[in-house]
Amino acid sequence: MSLFQLDHKKIVITGATGVLGETIALHLAKEGAQVIIIGRTASKVEKLVDQIRSKGGNADGYLADVTSEEQVKNTAKQIKNHFGTVDILINMAGGNMSDAVVQPHQTLADLSTEAMRKVMELNYQGTLIPSKVFLELMLPKGQGNIINISSMAASRPMTRVAGYASAKAAIDNLTKWLAVELCQKHGEFFRVNALAPGFFLTEQNRSLLTENDGSLTQRGNQIITHTPMRRFGEPEDLLGAVQWLCSDASKFVSGTIIPVDGGFSAYSGV
Repeated sequence: MSLFQLDHKKIVITGATGVLGETIALHLAKEGAQVIIIGRTASKVEKLVDQIRSKGGNADGYLADVTSEEQVKNTAKQIKNHFGTVDILINMAGGNMSDAVVQPHQTLADLSTEAMRKVMELNYQGTLIPSKVFLELMLPKGQGNIINISSMAASRPMTRVAGYASAKAAIDNLTKWLAVELCQKHGEFFRVNALAPGFFLTEQNRSLLTENDGSLTQRGNQIITHTPMRRFGEPEDLLGAVQWLCSDASKFVSGTIIPVDGGFSAYSGV
């Protein structure tokens, strides 16, 4: 039996219909996992489920807004009725808002506190609520595994993205707190970790990093200059770390933030 085997693992993924989440969901299904997709938009969830099934994978889709505890609980009841328990939760749901960004021509006075609240709610509450709810579907098995999504902006705050950086910093803290809490209260077979992707071109950040003609913006150039591998990440670059964290190969790993960043966080710029 391979240390990295995922056969028959029941993996819940929130926010899986984005660029990175879709790639991860397709890979995990290919590796033999039962993938359980949760999203807000029915058409996107259905499209991803159909895509996975067309490739011979096992997938089911459910609708919920991860910032609504009531909706997540209702969805968890449906999943419990169908699957009984789950093994792994990957909290992919998150994102930024334009009004929670301070552009070069703006100052702190232009920052929307309402947008900041919404970004914190989406990223932090959108991770805490599913973790709280789906833990209940892990407890009967005496083991559970939660994987959160952090960011390079969490440990090294970056210009402009005030809301997103603050929210992801909170995710780092929550990840470590949950790792200790679940292990102390429920035993050694409960783990919580986070992935901290470097810079991947997604719909969320494309306008910040590239011009309309595909060339790099000044910010994009700064990032490439400070990335030793001299490129943006590809969605597939996350798959090895995801599989490792999902599998028994990482069974003594908890409370960690794993950077997948092409060396960005290691480089001082000198």
